[in-house]
Order: sequence, then structure tokens, then C-alpha cells
Amino acid sequence: MSFGVVAIWVVALGALAMCLRRSPAVGRRAVADAGGALWRVLPVMLMALPMAAFIAELIPAGWAEQWLGPDSGFVGVVLASLAGGMLPGGPFVTFPLVLGFLKAGAGPSQMVALISGWAILGMHRTLAWELPILGGRFILLRLMASFALPLLAGMAAELLLPLFPGAALR
Repeated sequence: MSFGVVAIWVVALGALAMCLRRSPAVGRRAVADAGGALWRVLPVMLMALPMAAFIAELIPAGWAEQWLGPDSGFVGVVLASLAGGMLPGGPFVTFPLVLGFLKAGAGPSQMVALISGWAILGMHRTLAWELPILGGRFILLRLMASFALPLLAGMAAELLLPLFPGAALR
């Protein structure tokens, strides 16, 4: 188990202990809510993880390495940022897909840019939610103000990569 997983378990169990300390009824409600959320998310996880693995196997040999590999440099960071912004779906699709790209030869800096583009630009979310609620002028302002962020994240990752040997390996 990774440190992150252990940390999440520690926080979750600590929060449960605090709920139980407040009252057993609060603890039971919290466990029931968590179980309900898990029940809703589990079918998505059970399909998204294998789907990402299958897609990773379908990536043409050398394609990820050529366009998004460690040697693709700034062009790869730009492509990954744009691809991330266009990538539909939630984390259960995106993160396994990024893992598949890494296994297919994509560079870690490029995948930082892809995840950042997905999180910051997110055209699926922008078109479905932001545009109807906030309007086109605000969306244009937000996209113009944040467009460079995935690029900067990818380039910063490239500079920080020597501090994290083996970051591309899983």
C-alpha cells in the first residue's frame, strides 16, 4: 500500500472516530453515507479501470512516445495540455488513462500537463455547466487567464523531474 492510500485511511478512520465520539447515531449515518457513495461509484470504477487498461493496449506502438514522450519537449507539453482540456470524463477515466499513456511511453511532464489541462481547462465541464450558467464572456476570460497554467505545470514538472527519480514508473 502506498503512503497516499495509508494517509487517506488514517484520515477517514480519524473522521469516523470523531463522528462516533459525537454520537453513535452520527457514526452510523456517516458509515451509511459512505457505503451509499461507494455503491454509486463502484460500477463506474469497475468499468473505467479495465477500459483504461484496454485503451492503453490499443495505443499504437511508439505513438505515445513520439507525440507525448519525454523527448517531445515543449511541443509534447502543448499537445498534452490541449488533449487534457478536451478529454471528457471524470477521474475514474482520466487517471487510469494517464497511467496507460505512461506505460505506453508518454513522459511524466507531458502527463502533468495533460492532467492539468483536464482539471483547469475541462471543455466538457465548461460547455455543459459554465457556459450556460456563467455566460460566454466570463468563460472567455477564464480560459484566457488560465490557458497557460497547464503549460507552466508541464514545464515546471520537467524542471522538478530530477528531484523525483522513477516518477514515470509505476
